[in-house]
Amino acid sequence: MESSERTSAIIERLRRAERVTVAELAEATGSSEMTIRRDLDQLAEQGVLRRVRGGAVSFLRGHSAPFPLRERDETGTKKQLAAAVEELIADCESVIIDSGTTTLEVARRLAHRRITAIPLDLHAANALSNAPQVDLLMPGGRTKPGELSFTGHLTEMSLRALRVDTTILGVCGLSATHGLTAHDLEEVPVKQAAVAAAQRVVAVCHGAKFARTGLGFVCPITDIDVIVTDRAAPADARAELAAAGVEVRVV
Repeated sequence: MESSERTSAIIERLRRAERVTVAELAEATGSSEMTIRRDLDQLAEQGVLRRVRGGAVSFLRGHSAPFPLRERDETGTKKQLAAAVEELIADCESVIIDSGTTTLEVARRLAHRRITAIPLDLHAANALSNAPQVDLLMPGGRTKPGELSFTGHLTEMSLRALRVDTTILGVCGLSATHGLTAHDLEEVPVKQAAVAAAQRVVAVCHGAKFARTGLGFVCPITDIDVIVTDRAAPADARAELAAAGVEVRVV
């Protein structure tokens, strides 16, 4: 198993279990225990877990992994999702681009387009900053360390003063029952303001997000117009969303 695949497998187990052992991770990934110990040490340095004798205690239950770690995960799928989202955007549209690693790929795809862009983190802002055809508007507010996402009163008020064509939302959890959810409570009101500002809301996410529910409720599924996902999204979940009137696009 490649290093990135192994890390993804370890993180997925850390999301589900409070504690993991070196032996069970080695068996699950087909790797040596020495390799797993090295992986766990690296993840501990990144704040994902706490090392204990024979394994690790997870810091991920109810939280997202650090941005640099998520950015390296499922990169091929994210590029496909971003390409599908770009097809939905017309020239000269005004677009709010949510914070996150998948939406960062969307920002990179839109950097060559003639649009007005309002990015909700500095990662996307940087991707758009040297794009000659992009009219870049910054929402202001405080940036969260690591994530570099805009949060707080200034961000919310900036978004509430706008009326845009499209908001592109990143997703922590998604289902017909629980709607769109987020792990970070500070980002919930910002996402809500972005939804309220838009004529159309596009959510983009890997299919694995359908199995997760974040702590913070962002909006019901009926507030979303289009969901762009991949084939990992369960067929029954996609059917429920379609029945609720949401257009589901699968890459």
